Amino acid sequence: MIHQIALLTLFGIPIVVFGGLLTLLAFSFTAYIGFTNHKHTNHHLPFIWHPTMVIVSFVFAFIHMFFAASVFMGY
Repeated sequence: MIHQIALLTLFGIPIVVFGGLLTLLAFSFTAYIGFTNHKHTNHHLPFIWHPTMVIVSFVFAFIHMFFAASVFMGY
């Protein structure tokens, strides 16, 4: 049942792929926040956004992992 949701296509691409892209973007944004705060550039978000985005990124990663595992295990 869950693998049917993961393999549901949107514009011809499975949902699990979009989940992976969203996870990659979330981790990239998290790294951007940390890097700009470390280098003290003029264009940075407050540091409180960094731990928040870490949590959001891990939530996206676990959802993506759950969908990808359901495809391989046949749940």
